[in-house]
Amino acid sequence: MSEDTDTGIFTGKSVKPEYLNFKFANRHGLITGATGTGKTVTLQILAEGFSRAGVPVFAADIKGDLSGIAAAGEPKPFLEKRAKEIDLDNYTFEAFPTIFWDLFGEQGTPIRASIGSLGPMLLSQLMELNETQEGVLTIAFRLASDEGLPLNDLSDLRSVIALVSERAQELSQQYGNVSKTSVGAIQRSLLVLDEQKAELFFGKPQLDIEDFMRQAPDGRGFISVLAADKLMSTPRLYSTFLLWLMTELFDKLPEVGDIEKPKLVFFFDEAHLLFNEAPKALLERIEQVTRLIRSKGVGVFYITQNPLDVPDRVSSQLGNRVQHGLRAFSPREQRAVRAAAETFRANPAFNAEKAILELGTGEALVSFLEGKGEPSIVQRTLIRPPSSRLGPVTPEERKAVIEASPIAGKYDEEETSAAPANGGKARRRNDARAGQARKDDDYEWAGEFRIPKKPGSPDEPLPREDDPEPEPQPKGRGRGGGYSRQTYGEAFGKSLLRSLGSAAGRILERVLRPK
Repeated sequence: MSEDTDTGIFTGKSVKPEYLNFKFANRHGLITGATGTGKTVTLQILAEGFSRAGVPVFAADIKGDLSGIAAAGEPKPFLEKRAKEIDLDNYTFEAFPTIFWDLFGEQGTPIRASIGSLGPMLLSQLMELNETQEGVLTIAFRLASDEGLPLNDLSDLRSVIALVSERAQELSQQYGNVSKTSVGAIQRSLLVLDEQKAELFFGKPQLDIEDFMRQAPDGRGFISVLAADKLMSTPRLYSTFLLWLMTELFDKLPEVGDIEKPKLVFFFDEAHLLFNEAPKALLERIEQVTRLIRSKGVGVFYITQNPLDVPDRVSSQLGNRVQHGLRAFSPREQRAVRAAAETFRANPAFNAEKAILELGTGEALVSFLEGKGEPSIVQRTLIRPPSSRLGPVTPEERKAVIEASPIAGKYDEEETSAAPANGGKARRRNDARAGQARKDDDYEWAGEFRIPKKPGSPDEPLPREDDPEPEPQPKGRGRGGGYSRQTYGEAFGKSLLRSLGSAAGRILERVLRPK
């Protein structure tokens, strides 16, 4: 009889039962295979196993099929046949505790993040900016930090960009060249984001990642399912959101080292979207987060069709591997098959490269970490059937799950405020901390990441949506690094006074200069 144990998830049977060891789940994983070979079902049975063990899961639902995890499965001949083939004698059906999420708020609880929490590097990737334009965007972030301007939603960003344009000459002397052409390109990119409905993602209240770390009353981990079918029409927004989420987890979760079970498992479907056309700096960040988030107790599983989609420096960190069937008609596809076979610890009983081409639906080559963390010998494995539904829930079932969610209503209402003083369109979100000074003594910004500040570091971090409230600070900048938040009207007024003061000074100089 085969089933989950206290130490691992029963994933299927080869010549022996195959288990994914909880202890090594934070060493990450890779699930690959052609369309229709069973990748989503593998994701589903792993999510079920982690949930049973009390481990929360986050996964993107690309086609809608994964939503069925919220409903119990039904007996079907092909499922019962597979259960019998792998000696799964106690095969039962059950629904799993599920929270549906949706960036657009249509098929689940809305998810929002502040512009400031993304940072200039991630935002530049989303907006498809070049290096020069990213530099101007970084100046805008620094200006917002220095002058206490909020960066919550796209309206905030437009206002700051407009201020950068107005003060281009002054800012060029202080921060570096501010090109009017680059400002115009950024403003046009913001219009594109509007067309993609990205404004629904930016704002407040910002997502609390603790809502991804929940357990049900019966001890099972909640499975957070992101509705991504519509989101996939804007792939850069999809990949940017998931990388932002990984970064938030990395920033906020405490160090735990190697533990018996992960604190959260993160499934990144269509992972090739994260790496396509990504600049070198962003790829380095992805590699860094993948490597370091392990110590926070988070396991990351990348899911994609072609194993070559994942760069070597990231792929080398993915210890648990499930390879479904591939088709090899082109030279690139043949290289992919060969590369996939070479990543496995060889099994003298069969040729891995040949086996990959022969695998049927629901069958895979499997190698999980074992012992002291070494990969097991690759085995040709029949994947176990899921206990939850194969296929999507109905709209009525989805609505019932959303209404019964432990976070029902928490993020439904957007915070609003008055229009900014510079005449931009009405703000849709509110800065709940307006007028209060904030500081962060322990971190500084490195790209879009916060990292521990070096002793004596003179730099200040950009304001983060989730930073704790500090004690009120005196107005003006001091050695403590605090700053006073001000309205756009105040910022414009100060800019005008500086300009008038400079002009008056030049006039007085001419009047008083000896003739």
